[in-house]
Amino acid sequence: MDELNEFHRELLADIKGDADALGVITSEAFLEKVADVLDEAGEANSLSQSYYEGKFGKQPVQVDAYAWDPTDEEGVLSLIICDFTFSEEPATIGRTDINRLLMRLVDFVRAARTREFRETLEETSNGFILSDLIARAWKQISKIKLILVTNRINKAKTDAQPVGAMGDVPVTSNVWDLSRIHRFVSSGQTREDLVVDFAEDFGEPVPVLKASYDGAPLESYIAVIPGAQLAAIYDKWGARLLEANVRSFLQARNKVNRGIRDTIRDEPSMFFSYNNGLTATAEGVEIADLGEGLLLMSAANFQIVNGGQTTASIHAARKLAPAQLKDVFVQMKLTVVPPETSEKVVPRISEYANSQNKVNAADFFANHPFHIRMQEFSRRVLAPSGDDHYRETKWFYERARGQFADEKARRSPADRKRFEAEFPRTQFLSKTDLAKFENSYRCKPHVVSFGAQKNFAELAKAVGEEWSKSDTGFDEVWYKRLVAKALIFRNLERLVPHMSWYSGGYRANIVTYAFAKVVHDADQQKRLLDLDKVWTMQRVPVVLERACLAAAEVANLVITEPPAGVRNLSEWAKKQACWAELAKRQVAYEDSFLDGLITADQARSVKREERRDRALTMGVEAQREVLQQGGEYWSQLLAFGQSIGKLSPKDIGILNACAMLPGKIPSEKQCEAAVAIADRLEQFY
Repeated sequence: MDELNEFHRELLADIKGDADALGVITSEAFLEKVADVLDEAGEANSLSQSYYEGKFGKQPVQVDAYAWDPTDEEGVLSLIICDFTFSEEPATIGRTDINRLLMRLVDFVRAARTREFRETLEETSNGFILSDLIARAWKQISKIKLILVTNRINKAKTDAQPVGAMGDVPVTSNVWDLSRIHRFVSSGQTREDLVVDFAEDFGEPVPVLKASYDGAPLESYIAVIPGAQLAAIYDKWGARLLEANVRSFLQARNKVNRGIRDTIRDEPSMFFSYNNGLTATAEGVEIADLGEGLLLMSAANFQIVNGGQTTASIHAARKLAPAQLKDVFVQMKLTVVPPETSEKVVPRISEYANSQNKVNAADFFANHPFHIRMQEFSRRVLAPSGDDHYRETKWFYERARGQFADEKARRSPADRKRFEAEFPRTQFLSKTDLAKFENSYRCKPHVVSFGAQKNFAELAKAVGEEWSKSDTGFDEVWYKRLVAKALIFRNLERLVPHMSWYSGGYRANIVTYAFAKVVHDADQQKRLLDLDKVWTMQRVPVVLERACLAAAEVANLVITEPPAGVRNLSEWAKKQACWAELAKRQVAYEDSFLDGLITADQARSVKREERRDRALTMGVEAQREVLQQGGEYWSQLLAFGQSIGKLSPKDIGILNACAMLPGKIPSEKQCEAAVAIADRLEQFY
């Protein structure tokens, strides 16, 4: 509980700081912070804030945000209501208050479907825009998710509960309380309560065959699961069944694969023969042995790491071809992975299970070399003190959810203060932050506007392809320039709400569009932003800041004044046409901004200089290591390498030179080669 209390205090401080900096009320700052969590957790993608509070008859109605993708064949409308309260200690919320708040969402949907209610609203208001969307899209909506986000602690302990239907549209509810947000932020684990009870909740247990021997490192089973049962499980848990890293590259989870759909509709009895089946993991399982075979009764933290496309397609068949589902069966390989090994093992299971995909499943797992390299840079590279700091600090890159919290938690109070001084909270970068900054710089603001996960998936594909061709470009200079992009983006986030032309809403869209516009217009002049200068200063130069704000004002006009017939501004910001419109608009930049841009050759010269410095540093460090080990060590390494036949004549000459220490000191190049030989031979020890 002490840990939760501390998280609560830090959360309140962050929200208060964000609210002051952004010029918004605290509940709005809280919702914006939680929106990223909901997106990354697969609960609701591409949230749009849309605050409205009023009455429908005598019933209070309220909605704070929504998520709807008209291209998503799953047809899920998510509606969010926010409950935020300031208190020194975490408060609690019970079932009565939860139901009362969720009913405001239900009544809003009922109201939105009536012309009488819509005609009482101003056409430019959030309430009308969302009501109009619901009325027009009603035939496409196949499920409504009601989500309560609160900084209180949920005493009811219920999750993904069905709450009835509106017409023939099923409605479920979800609560993201303080404890659940804390679990996700600190460890990425939101699913302690995700227990799939096959026997109790989904009709019947699943017959399984044990596929692992007694004493095996992991417990494994083979099963055949009925399609109707799998569809019902997905209907309740949705994308939460699909492990977050898998969602980053399995882009088909919300799109019905035509081949799978056609098989279900035309040849359901052949589905088992044609389909590759599922690969799943669980943290624990309940297996019953009734004498005639084993039965899977329940699975804790059940995750489908390969087969998201199959699962979503079968779920869609409930609506498209419900009668055929009784003849559909799916094979499943289930591995029980304890929580302490899941971060290492689950990505590998998914990687190998998905090896048939052209885009390698491992491309953007947390343990991919790209992320490991960025993490290594962030732990090692000191950021200059700049104008506003008295000491050098570092930026913390979190390649796996919860690393930052873990680093703090394992330290003593005194060490924690030193850690916070070395890695200020404002200098924290997550993988989705990286994608947001980088895709803005790559002039893809419409992609950024789709939300954290979809934007991350787009960057994953692009950088994965670039990395496979050559990883040399992702060096220390690339990392420093990434930090510069973060500084520009976040500075603009802070400034936009205080501009006289800003009327509220769409700040996130305006910021990514403005950043992209500045980069685009510099490119039109065959110039680049001087990111190296931003890194050195650790702030945005005034001239560049004014240029970004000038672009932001024009971006605001493009986003909030769309073409005739476009009513939903959030959807407009996701269109390539929106970016095309801003790209061709003129922005009145100061001459000093254009004068401050650099050429591509100037940018390359920084790279060349950094490589020379790095080579020099590597030589000095290698020589230091060789001297520390001493001649006896290198003599023994030479003998070992010769005994196993793993040394070339050149290797032998280099190790002989090192073995002559301290009488003769080898050159820096010889030392670099010696260290490389030692690293290579380590695997044979």
